[in-house]
Amino acid sequence: MKITKLGHCCLLIELKGKRLLTDPGSYTLEEHTKLTNIDYIIFTHEHQDHYHLESLKTILEKNPQAVIYCNNSVSELLEKENIKHTKIENGESTVLGEIVLLGIGEKHAQMHSTIPVSNNMGFFIDGRLWYPGDAFTNPEREVEILALPVSGPWMKIGEAIDYAIELKPKVVFPVHDGTRFGSAHVLPARVLDPMGIKFIPMIEGDTKEF
Repeated sequence: MKITKLGHCCLLIELKGKRLLTDPGSYTLEEHTKLTNIDYIIFTHEHQDHYHLESLKTILEKNPQAVIYCNNSVSELLEKENIKHTKIENGESTVLGEIVLLGIGEKHAQMHSTIPVSNNMGFFIDGRLWYPGDAFTNPEREVEILALPVSGPWMKIGEAIDYAIELKPKVVFPVHDGTRFGSAHVLPARVLDPMGIKFIPMIEGDTKEF
């Protein structure tokens, strides 16, 4: 199994003569324009850093043979766009050529008590790689390779470490590490502004008068 990290949660996984792409989202837009010979595209959930419609259309233009697998919430979005796909239910497995794909989990980790919990599905790939999406779901099976989320509005780094300890994989590599500003600037405003607390994003080089 050969894994190329394009950024954040977008992985190019090559095994058994096939090329799988996970979660081509808004943090890897340039990389999406260069992708060729993609056999399968896998989506864990609908958040923009994992699912970006225009990028998907770009990928499909160059890779019309690519087959999409996703959870129910992404399926609803794809149906509106008349994009062919296969929805995977929790606990359902399918065979991609000689690769077994197993969907595990249903819910995204909670970001804040005021924000509804969305859907999320992790994927166990070929009995070796566990890619949980945005949740610390225990797949209840031996994990050889763990794609470990290490940063985001729904977690702390200590929780990520504890998750790896819980699963005891042979090897771990980081994902969900491309947010930088992203949700860290969007979510506080979403929660605080309606409460009358103004959140003002600032990045390097910004000057604000208060």
